[in-house]
Amino acid sequence: MTRDEVLAEFRAAGALLEGHFILSSGLRSAVFLQKARVFSEPARTERLCKALAAKVREQLGDAPTVIVSPATGGIVPGYEMARQLGLKGLYVERENGEFTLRRGFELSKDDKVLVVEDIVSTGLSSRECIEAINKTGATVIAEACLVDRSGGEADVGVPLIALTEYKVPAYPADQLPPELEAIPAIKPGSRGLA
Repeated sequence: MTRDEVLAEFRAAGALLEGHFILSSGLRSAVFLQKARVFSEPARTERLCKALAAKVREQLGDAPTVIVSPATGGIVPGYEMARQLGLKGLYVERENGEFTLRRGFELSKDDKVLVVEDIVSTGLSSRECIEAINKTGATVIAEACLVDRSGGEADVGVPLIALTEYKVPAYPADQLPPELEAIPAIKPGSRGLA
């Protein structure tokens, strides 16, 4: 699946938004990928994750033994990637501000984990998720995401397999270009809600 095809899926779902957005990293951007709109459509989610699973198989073979995703944004693509790859799909949740496995989910030292995210911007959620997995003794072998907003610049600490890259400028709140300063900011993401 090409970059244009991936972005066409987001556009068709009404998920490629323009305005002034506060990203979960705290940075500001004129573009927001509202992946919840994509994930509300099972067939669209399946198409995107099927293409990502093919890319993962090409790069990793049968190496992963389990999928782990960060809640909230990674749960749906993590589930669909687990389905596509025939693996168990788990997720970490925040407890006292830190990601941890809950709900009886467990990993063993023999598990080879593929972390699945929706969108990677700075890699902060990814690094926090990987840190939580490392505490279990399991090995994170790579991360996969639908869109890498950093254009390959985010360091998640393991190899990152992105279905596509879509570099969109993001700015600290005190360094906004005039066109963003003129528009009220909204925060459409999920970080900070739980």
